[in-house]
Amino acid sequence: MPDEPYPPARQRAGGTTTGATRAAARALAVWLALACAGASAAPEEIQVYIDDLTRPGRFGLDVHNNYVFSGSGTPAYAGAQPPVHVYRLTPEFYYGLNDSIELGLYLLGARRAGGDADFDGAKLRFKYVAPHDAAEGAFWGTNVELGDTAHRVSENPYNLELKGIYGYRSERWLLAVNGNFDRSVAAPAPWTFELDSKAALRLSERYQIGLESYNELGLLHDLGHLGRLSQTLYGVLDADLGFTDLNAGLGRGLTGASDRWTLKFILGFHF
Repeated sequence: MPDEPYPPARQRAGGTTTGATRAAARALAVWLALACAGASAAPEEIQVYIDDLTRPGRFGLDVHNNYVFSGSGTPAYAGAQPPVHVYRLTPEFYYGLNDSIELGLYLLGARRAGGDADFDGAKLRFKYVAPHDAAEGAFWGTNVELGDTAHRVSENPYNLELKGIYGYRSERWLLAVNGNFDRSVAAPAPWTFELDSKAALRLSERYQIGLESYNELGLLHDLGHLGRLSQTLYGVLDADLGFTDLNAGLGRGLTGASDRWTLKFILGFHF
């Protein structure tokens, strides 16, 4: 059962549910499903980090699911796995160390277009969120991930990501931005930078809809060249379903370097 009555997993808020907002949320969910029936590889997790933390001494599990319906069939580098028709399944286990720190572990898995399943490695995660008013106002924090991943999903198997988290919550709106710095730790390598953001409207205590944007900006010392990098916009639904939290979205690539259509959904469970 979720710790808190507001999605996504572990997020806080209040409000009341109305028939109209429930209907709107159902309509968006149906739209996402129908649209999916109809290019860099989708990562193992597609989410914008906010101030959600599991309670101290409690465990949780998020199950990340991503599928590229339409994307590139060409490897991005020698030995890379082309993203089209690849389904990625990534369980994320986490533990609340205290009121500000959460520890996590990702186990990366995938099923290729031909049907073969792969284990693609693991990542350790450390997340810190500074004390703040959980109901309204600004929040900030950081997330650090250290990974050992297969060459088919990462050109640099041993990698480090530093993520800055900043956001603002009002009675109805949630705005958040993540600045992601990545580099290989196996050998000297430059840092790359990605900027992700989320804007969500709360429909009720259980539902919110919004947009998430994921934008590669390139090497830190040579930012730009946006037309040659992945830029993807997702329409998303967050829901508290009682037994689980859901974050679901359909993404449309905005450049030739992006996957054209990607479905993602995260199911969160708290123990």
